[in-house]
Order: sequence, then structure tokens, then C-alpha cells
Amino acid sequence: MSAPPPVIVLVQPQLGQNIGKAARAMLNFGLTEMRLVAPRDGWPNPDAGPAASGADLVLERAQVFDTVADAIADCSQVFASTVRKRDVVTPVVGPEEMASAIHAQPGRSAILFGPERSGLATEDVVLASHIVTVPINPEFGSLNLAQAVILLAYEWSRGVALAQPTRFEVEPRAPQADVEGLIGQLDDYLVKVGYFHPPERANATRHTIRTIFNKTGWSARETKAVRGMIRAIAQPRVRSNTSSS
Repeated sequence: MSAPPPVIVLVQPQLGQNIGKAARAMLNFGLTEMRLVAPRDGWPNPDAGPAASGADLVLERAQVFDTVADAIADCSQVFASTVRKRDVVTPVVGPEEMASAIHAQPGRSAILFGPERSGLATEDVVLASHIVTVPINPEFGSLNLAQAVILLAYEWSRGVALAQPTRFEVEPRAPQADVEGLIGQLDDYLVKVGYFHPPERANATRHTIRTIFNKTGWSARETKAVRGMIRAIAQPRVRSNTSSS
């Protein structure tokens, strides 16, 4: 049985826009359960919707709690996202370790994010089982709320199957006969233009050309396209110049 997705808990978020952006970051990586602890401007917030850019599902399902303890009551492990050192002995892990622990835990997990200006209070951090810290530039450790959410949501998503809209289906390699036809066509043209010079180097040059075309993994479509280019170069169209009187 796979572990359920983690709950994203925003503690005392200040701006509706930031809540919306966090919702957008969550849905990008397949997370839909948001919990809000004492949002400053109440809930629902009219500024959240436009900033969510279509992640309305997350906002509609968002739950509001009075305290962090209430928000994480059903969670068996909790990660407090903070870059600051605090006087607590809570174990510190990185994003990858956090993701592995969530996937390994059959119970519910939560990731806490603090207010935009101050981050999580010590009183909230001590409720967590782990502190999760993103390794960033020590001279500029400022992440906004949505950035922090998207970094940890992405790390969790690496362990689940999500759609990959940027991927495309790889075309099958062309039959070797097609590649040989391409090489032969190119060879004929190179002979005509006197490319193989000096003659004693012709075989070595042909071997190099063959290696180039065999290692590329041409598809049938690509092979036809290159043969068409060679044909156009070898037999250029004659442009007729007309003059107007």
C-alpha cells in the first residue's frame, strides 16, 4: 500500500495571493490537500483565486484550523520547513530524505510552512518530527512561500508517476537500409564535387562519414528529410530572372 500524499500546512499565512500561489505550486506536483492555520485575513480570501491560476480544487478543499496542533493531529510524521537554526533538538533532513520518509510511511505526513515575514515559530517547530531545510545560498537564504512549497512538493513528486507534458514519443530508428541509402546518396554527390581528396584518404574519410550517420539514430522521417536536403544541394533549382519593361 502506497503512502498518501503529504498535507501542506500554511501556518498564519498573511496574503491571499501567497496562499493562491502555494496552491498552484501544490497542484503542479499532484498535491491537493491544503490546511490553513489562523490565516491573517480570514478564509476564504478573494485574492487567492486569481493567484492560484486554475488550482481552484486546492483552494476549495482547503481546511482552516485554529492551531498547528489541530492541523496535524491526524499526521504520524511532520516536517517543519525552515532555514533558520533554532534551539531545538529536532532531527534535520534535506528534501530528498524528507521525500523518502514520506513515501516509506504508510500514515499521513504533513509539511509545515511558516508566515511569510517571520517563518515558523519555535513553538510550531517543536511539534514536528523533523526539520526539513532546503540547501540554498547561505548569503541569501530568502525563499518566498510558493518557492518553498514548490521545491518540497517537487521532491516528493519524484517518487510518484505524474504526467510529463514536456516529453514526446521517441520515433523508432530507421531501418539500416534507409541509412545506407542516405550514405550512398551523399557519397555520390561528394564524388561529383571532388570532396575525397587526396584519393589515398578516401576510404578513411568514408569510414568517418559512415560513423557519423550510424551513431545518430536517425528516424525514417529524419532520413528522408536529410536525403531531400542533399538532393536540393546536388540539383539546385535554376531561378529565372525576369525584367520588367
